[in-house]
Amino acid sequence: MAQFFSPISGQIYFPSLDAIGADLHVSSTLVNLSITTYLIMQGIAPAFVGGFSDTFGRRPTFLICGIVYSAANIGLGIQNNYAALLVLRCLQSAGAAGTVALSTAVVSDIVTSQERGVYVSYMSIAPQAGPSLGPIIGGLLGQFLGWHSVFWFLLICTGVVAIPGALYLAETCRKIVGDGSVPPPKWRRCLINASVEKRFVAEGKPIPYEKRDELQRQRKLRFPNPLVTLKIVFTKEAGYILAYIGVLCCGYYATVALIPSQFGSIYNFNQLQISLCYLPLGCGSLLASIVRGRVIDSRYRAHAKRLNVPLKYNRQADLTDFPIERARLEVVVPTLALSAVCFIGFGWMIESKVNLSGPLIFLFLIGFCVSATINTVSVLLLDIYPGQAGSAQAANNFVRCWLGAGATSGVAPLIDKIGIGWTTTFFGLLILLFSPILWYIMKMGPKWRKVAKEKKDQKDIKKAEKAQKADKAIARG
Repeated sequence: MAQFFSPISGQIYFPSLDAIGADLHVSSTLVNLSITTYLIMQGIAPAFVGGFSDTFGRRPTFLICGIVYSAANIGLGIQNNYAALLVLRCLQSAGAAGTVALSTAVVSDIVTSQERGVYVSYMSIAPQAGPSLGPIIGGLLGQFLGWHSVFWFLLICTGVVAIPGALYLAETCRKIVGDGSVPPPKWRRCLINASVEKRFVAEGKPIPYEKRDELQRQRKLRFPNPLVTLKIVFTKEAGYILAYIGVLCCGYYATVALIPSQFGSIYNFNQLQISLCYLPLGCGSLLASIVRGRVIDSRYRAHAKRLNVPLKYNRQADLTDFPIERARLEVVVPTLALSAVCFIGFGWMIESKVNLSGPLIFLFLIGFCVSATINTVSVLLLDIYPGQAGSAQAANNFVRCWLGAGATSGVAPLIDKIGIGWTTTFFGLLILLFSPILWYIMKMGPKWRKVAKEKKDQKDIKKAEKAQKADKAIARG
């Protein structure tokens, strides 16, 4: 539920764009800039949060994100200044966006590759509800209570989720709790940890405090380094994957951003009516979250059966010689092709001012295709970087949000110059133009992973040898 706030905080805002522009006396282009800054921070924040959670832990990072997000909503609820709007939206985005990387990291901590598709898809149901529920809630609040009420609503929802989380959310980071059998330090415990430890003491069962102390000695707390995320972005395999997904997200964010202005002018809709037009987009996303995971896992099992690889559901599998790229990406190709067609068709329907049902059907298909693709890529990144799940998801967010921010800020001027039909055609053709990247990844991915693993093994050996020499020197001294 925590990662529900990142998408809904962006989507709940869209129906009120025109009202915000009128109240703050700024143009639609400047109001759209607040979306751009939100997306930019949505890309930057996980780069810090993901790496921080990989060493400091998931639970305290969740709580910090909740505090930042709540403070931003309070500020947004009382401000009436455009500059304050931009700054506080960035702060709001920083608090909300970190939970996306954190949630994915938790799944990587507790779920193996064989079942990861289903879990990632189910986990995405809450955030995928944002595109459908967000605009409706935002439209209702904006229409009857004013756009400031949107942020007070988000603050209340944060409390509903954060308070139970503070009480019951357990630590899952393997650098802190190992496979889950190691008790976390006292200040990291939730009520569940305290109850389990109390029961173990009462029953006389051993508690591995020595293992906890050993993990604590091995763990080095450093200031979050966003360069870890950038390193993932610029690796061969992740770089190609994220570049292509970024192209897809450009079309998606551009489409989402143009709905208020185009539907308002062409169909003469008010805030509430515009918000209802987002419902098909969100419903398509929800459907993808429900059905996509089983398809992803079924392809994994099919490849495992073909290669006589045993399926182990209680431990992480060694994917060094497994064609995980093909198992994941071959289910992406059909949805990407359909999404390109839908982007093109949607724009020309709006250009031709056809009956509303046509664009809404295409919005449903766009929501399904884009969400299905992003879910699959998220699973693949966890497979490739199992020990850096937070940073890998942060890299995913970074590319998607930054390219999406560029598309959002540029879509209005582009429509003014070439029209909405050719604008969405441009984004649809980009998806088709870059599609050969997928086949290249499926072919070269296993080789890239082997090379990366060999380099990591050599680095670990050198590090172990250096540690042994240091221990011997201390013993002599």
